[in-house]
Amino acid sequence: MPRLPSLNALRCFEAAARSGSFSRAAVELNVTQSAVSHQIRQLEQWFGTTLFERQGRQTVPTARGEELAKSLAEALDIMAVACKRLIESRAGPELTIASLPSIATFWLIPRLSKFIADHPEIAVKVVYAFHGQRIDFNSCDIAIMWGRGDWPDCHVTRFLDGDTVAVCNPIYLEREGPFASPQDILGKPLLHDTNRSDWQAWMRAAGIRSPEPAPGPVYEDFNLLRAAALAGQGIALCPRAAISDDFAAGLLVQLFDVSIKQDHGYHMLEPPGSAHRSEANGLFRTWLVQEGKLLPPSHDIMRA
Repeated sequence: MPRLPSLNALRCFEAAARSGSFSRAAVELNVTQSAVSHQIRQLEQWFGTTLFERQGRQTVPTARGEELAKSLAEALDIMAVACKRLIESRAGPELTIASLPSIATFWLIPRLSKFIADHPEIAVKVVYAFHGQRIDFNSCDIAIMWGRGDWPDCHVTRFLDGDTVAVCNPIYLEREGPFASPQDILGKPLLHDTNRSDWQAWMRAAGIRSPEPAPGPVYEDFNLLRAAALAGQGIALCPRAAISDDFAAGLLVQLFDVSIKQDHGYHMLEPPGSAHRSEANGLFRTWLVQEGKLLPPSHDIMRA
């Protein structure tokens, strides 16, 4: 077997290169920043070359460092998969799902009992993932995210479309309606997420010229926006698929047969290589896509 440098030094280097920071690598590995620096200096001495360089205030890998970091990341992934498979062979398969809080709360969790009942041998764990977060497949098997489907270094499966519709609480509709046409909601409180242009797009789709939606409160994420709509604070734009259970329960109603066709949607992300995807991943992927197809058509949930 060829002589290799210290595994601890290699782990410190890979974490620092991946995170772009010695301090973040130290937090991840539960060591001090000076310990990370020491291990990387030892590694540079072992190889006889510089692995990091200063660029302004940042410390970034050199060309040789980037090449080494890529190979180490692949090797560590293979080791993690091998260890996981050995554990599963003794205790049964595990499936850790990292999901955005909104789709996990309103859509995934209410349906997950069916998957668990069909596959009692799989130990399921659900944890949070957040927009902009790098997906670490060493700590989860799959991730459920919102986007266009263009995540690099991931196997991506779209399971829910992101078509967006105008919704409100039925009590709000009874109090403020009826709304005979989309024009009738002008001047009513419109609830916004941070992408305020969505209302402009909806107005155009509804055939309203020079749309100027009334100002209204802005909510940072879909969780807060949905909560405001449920509380009867106004009319919100929401992905129809994500709140299908709210429609079925009569908690929210769709206003008008108008939707914004989105290039965004909900996707299941997995490691890129088939060797890194377990049988449990495949079972969950098949189930997830089938559940996504059960969404009722818009005419079954529309009220105006």
